Amino acid sequence: MSEFKREVISTERAPAAVGNYNQAIVASGATRTLYASGQIGLVPGKPELGIPGDVAQQTTQVLDNLAAVLAAADMSLANVARATIYLADMGDFATVDGIYGQRFEPGSHPARATIQVAALPKGALVEIDVIAVA
Repeated sequence: MSEFKREVISTERAPAAVGNYNQAIVASGATRTLYASGQIGLVPGKPELGIPGDVAQQTTQVLDNLAAVLAAADMSLANVARATIYLADMGDFATVDGIYGQRFEPGSHPARATIQVAALPKGALVEIDVIAVA
C-alpha cells in the first residue's frame, strides 16, 4: 500500500489565503487528490473583490483563481471530480451556472452542489471549492 502524503499547494497566480487554510492540498498515494479551498472573486495581489456587485465577473475570477491553484499542482479543471458553489443569492444561479458550465468540457462536468448562504467573506457573491483527482 502506498504511503499517504499531503502536499501544500500555493501559487502567487491566485490570491493568498486570508485565513487558516491553504489554497489547496494534494493528498497522494495510489492517486493524487487535490482539495482546493474555496475561492472568491479576489484578484491576485489585491485585497478587494474585482467588481463588487457583479456576480458574472466574480464567477469568472473565481474560476480563474481555481484554475491557477490546479495548475500549481499540475492539474486543470478537467481533473475536477467535485465542486461546491456557495451563492449569496440563489437568484444568481443561472448566471453562475452558465459561466461555470463554459469552463468544462460538454458532458464532463464534475459532481456539484450549490448552496445559498447568509454571507460570504468580503461581501463576495459567489465562492467555489473543488476536489480534483489525477
